[in-house]
Amino acid sequence: MRITLFIFSIFFSFSTFAQGPFAPQSDQIGTSAVHADSTIFVAWASSIEIQRGKQDIAVLNSDTTAVGTWDECIGKADGTVVSLGDSGIATLQFDGLIYNGVGPDFAVFENAFNHTFLELAFVEVSSNGVDFYRFPSHSLTDTILPVGSFGSVNPTQIHNLAGKYSVNFGTPFDLSDLDSIPQLDINAISHIRIVDAIGTLNSNHAQRDSQGRKVNDQYPTPFPSGGFDLDAVGVVYMKGVGLSGSKKQVNLSIYPNPSNGVFYLGYEGFEKMQFELRDLTGRAIKSGEIASKMLDFTGVEKGTYIVNLLGSRQAVTRKIIIQ
Repeated sequence: MRITLFIFSIFFSFSTFAQGPFAPQSDQIGTSAVHADSTIFVAWASSIEIQRGKQDIAVLNSDTTAVGTWDECIGKADGTVVSLGDSGIATLQFDGLIYNGVGPDFAVFENAFNHTFLELAFVEVSSNGVDFYRFPSHSLTDTILPVGSFGSVNPTQIHNLAGKYSVNFGTPFDLSDLDSIPQLDINAISHIRIVDAIGTLNSNHAQRDSQGRKVNDQYPTPFPSGGFDLDAVGVVYMKGVGLSGSKKQVNLSIYPNPSNGVFYLGYEGFEKMQFELRDLTGRAIKSGEIASKMLDFTGVEKGTYIVNLLGSRQAVTRKIIIQ
């Protein structure tokens, strides 16, 4: 029995680490990984909505993940993250529209501490904020045995799943992979959605790639930091809303900041705007239309918040402090 298990273990290890057909880890020739400091990035996510998943979806009363706050994923990748949990979702917006250029159009960053501890996620995009379309993905990791909580995934067996690369290296995505979808305008992407891929082989909760194969990665991860850890999304090709070809720069100030709850706006170019106030966990606190260049948040508890401002041509995100 022990000999049989030993041989089986060797077979599983060989098939797990067998070289696959896709790009290798970030320090090898032929990798598609993009470093956070790359000059190809012209913008980073400016707004995010998070729906946290459970630490272990198979446990009825499992807690949701708790690591990270609302603003960890806004701006450049820096290794600070929000843990999505099993099947958790993050929906990101930008100060403009992403379009299909030459090569990858954006990259998603996770915080894997080495080249094989890979927590994976599906990536979807939308050009209207309502209808989302998923990139065709490939997970060739053997499914004879589960990867387990601290197992390994070979990046050469993974394609079009976020989390393929270690911390500070983004997984690139090319919008031309979705050019056959008539309902999607790949030259006007307004939203990117990241959906944690539950790595279990249990058919009750398993998630599958585009070819119907179960995604086998680190599971269970019954910790506050469980599931996919989103660091950032960097954009390679962006155009300003209502503009042609270049990112629109928005000069908007909120003052005084910190404030006792009343803030004033200094800006040009906006006419009518909607506002949305969220706490650092992503929970909506208050929303409405801005009648004047003032935001009145008196009565809101003291703390740090994210305010999203949506105008006719742009969306802007700012951090504010109520004291």
